[in-house]
Amino acid sequence: MQPTGSGERSRTTIIIGVDFHPEFQQIASVDTVTGEFLEKRLAHREEAETFYRGLTTAGQKVRVGMEASGHGRRFEGLLAELQVELWIGDAAQIRTKRVRKQKTDRQDAQLILRLLLEDRFPQI
Repeated sequence: MQPTGSGERSRTTIIIGVDFHPEFQQIASVDTVTGEFLEKRLAHREEAETFYRGLTTAGQKVRVGMEASGHGRRFEGLLAELQVELWIGDAAQIRTKRVRKQKTDRQDAQLILRLLLEDRFPQI
């Protein structure tokens, strides 16, 4: 996935689409400088914290997009602490953008990332 769109995004190095669940996260990310694409399942809270701290410690500017959920408060707090830009999206609008009826966590993370990259993410 290659970034397109606004110049504002050019200052963001890593853009991450997250399919968030209380017990794990499925992520799809792209480095807007190198074009490197990564998919990963973060199995528990400690692994997620290590991953995001690693990005910010390395000086990466990070934007994370995820569907609105009542389960992500701790995660939202971590991102705020790390000064990671968090975009919360309208879950119903994101759902309407799915091409396939079959839903998987991996496809959801990819969809959120694609919407972020194409400036079509329904931020609330």
